[in-house]
Amino acid sequence: MTAADPTQRPSLRSQRLNQITHEPHAKLDALVKAHAPFETQANFARFVVAQYLFQSELVSLYNDPELIAIVPDLAERCRAEAAKADLADLDTPIPGPVAGAVQRPSKAEALGWLFVSEGSKLGAAFLIKRAVGLGLSESFGARHLGEPAGGRAEGWKNFVRTLDGLAFSAEEEAAVDKGAIDAFNRFTVLLEQAYATAPEMA
Repeated sequence: MTAADPTQRPSLRSQRLNQITHEPHAKLDALVKAHAPFETQANFARFVVAQYLFQSELVSLYNDPELIAIVPDLAERCRAEAAKADLADLDTPIPGPVAGAVQRPSKAEALGWLFVSEGSKLGAAFLIKRAVGLGLSESFGARHLGEPAGGRAEGWKNFVRTLDGLAFSAEEEAAVDKGAIDAFNRFTVLLEQAYATAPEMA
């Protein structure tokens, strides 16, 4: 199998999810860059608003007993409280909820959302280095980008190993795909919202 042949179906579920979310992921990356979150602390604060909104919408998934039965350390992986603390550090008010949050997804669909949320911790390794340039750190202003207990790579490998090992029906495969794509699209909406509501710069 060659990576250049997009017609071949990836053997692992996680590889398929990476493949089908490539386009919304690339679109989101471009949008983040366009908003230049690492130019000023004020810009970064809006980025944290988006992160908080996204993570707060997933709190119920991270604390769902059925999902914790699959991923035992799931509740500890949630970053909503870390993002909330970052907003306080940055003197930024906690935003109100934005209409359109995911509501009671199926187990497979929820795992698609969590795949995107957990995967973003890998990219956070690069973002935290940029945040340091703004005088922020894993203990002030950029907590939600901090390294998880046990390490980023190990936490991700464990999550993916579990996800890839689950037996899914065709319907569940479609649901996990939908969850992953919806998660990228939702973060894109929340990012636009966060910067649209940014205070006017003097």
